[in-house]
Amino acid sequence: MRGKSFLRPAVLGAGLAALLAFGSGCGQKSEAAGSSPVSEAGKGAETEAGREETAVSDAVEWSDMTVSGSMDLTYAEQFSVDYYDGGYALIAIDSSGKYLTVPEGCPVPAGLPEDIVPVFQPLDHIYLAATSAMDLFAGLDSVDRITLSGTDASGWYIEEARQAMEAGQMVYAGKYSAPDYERILADGCDLAVESTMILHSPEVKEQLERLGIPVLVERSSYESHPLGRMEWIRLYGVLLGKDEEAEAVFQEKTAALKDLPEWESTGKTAAFFYITGNGSVNVRKSGDYVAKMIAMAGGTYVPADEEGEENALSTTNMQLEAFYAAAKDADVLIYNSAVDGELKNMDQLLEKSSLLADFKAVKEGNVWCTGKNLFQETLGLADMIRDLHLVLTEENPDPESLTYLHHLP
Repeated sequence: MRGKSFLRPAVLGAGLAALLAFGSGCGQKSEAAGSSPVSEAGKGAETEAGREETAVSDAVEWSDMTVSGSMDLTYAEQFSVDYYDGGYALIAIDSSGKYLTVPEGCPVPAGLPEDIVPVFQPLDHIYLAATSAMDLFAGLDSVDRITLSGTDASGWYIEEARQAMEAGQMVYAGKYSAPDYERILADGCDLAVESTMILHSPEVKEQLERLGIPVLVERSSYESHPLGRMEWIRLYGVLLGKDEEAEAVFQEKTAALKDLPEWESTGKTAAFFYITGNGSVNVRKSGDYVAKMIAMAGGTYVPADEEGEENALSTTNMQLEAFYAAAKDADVLIYNSAVDGELKNMDQLLEKSSLLADFKAVKEGNVWCTGKNLFQETLGLADMIRDLHLVLTEENPDPESLTYLHHLP
């Protein structure tokens, strides 16, 4: 079941127009929201009618459609995009799924494989539970496309998101593991964007899909290069019909990162971690983009991956004793606040484990904590690398010069 019907009887005129449009090159290029020829009232009728799937148009067969080109990705490895005649685009996300963008007024191709989820443009009632994607929407000036949030106003560090919630333009619809299905349905949600955390609550994903809402599980945090994570803005550009804008933003941010000096190795090591609720240590894998940022800043990431550990996760848990053996001599410790919350001083760190007191960086006072804004501000990677370089090279960096890190006294 899809959240919108393929040819909607409630808007017969729009359905007829779609058939005629396809014959003349339906959706040659998907347009941004706001250029729709269908009235808001018509859209409401579409959403209501779309709760029951109707006949798929035979105006176009999937087997007859041809690829007109593919997105040339520079850094991202977790997704691909193929463009089809008629303005359609097939997005494939590694280990997550395939999604076919259907331009406004166009039919879903007959014979579309069951493992490909149609996503109907324009998308303007999105439920966003993947916080790292919000900055990419903001970069495309498209926060207004998100009407439902999986994070309440106090949890947002993206100014545009906080303002939208305060203005009532975006409302809280429950966290990823416990969404408010009634509110989501009433809003006419046309896409749910989830992080891989949803995979821990498969029943939620299944329920959203049963309600006819496409669920896109994004994997930008699994990219091995910082710019790969940032390049996901191009995927959202395809979804929103803002391909050119996305390319322009990506090129601008890429240039900012390339403008960073090519810092030589400082010879210093840095660990990036947090203590879980059960007392183990969560660290990034050495092939993760965080480790790459540390290297770009002139440092070496520790600990190295444990031998024989191979899975798709970007992080791993290790026993505190194993972390001690691998990172006790690290020159810099960076505590990751994304899950556990920000620390204000060394005492709070040592409350996590007294064993940390024996670490070289703790003894020398070279312990730092990330701000909660770090993982939300996906487009701010250049500033994070600058921060890392400062803590690797300066004894007492000016706090005002740091964007994402603060010292633990």
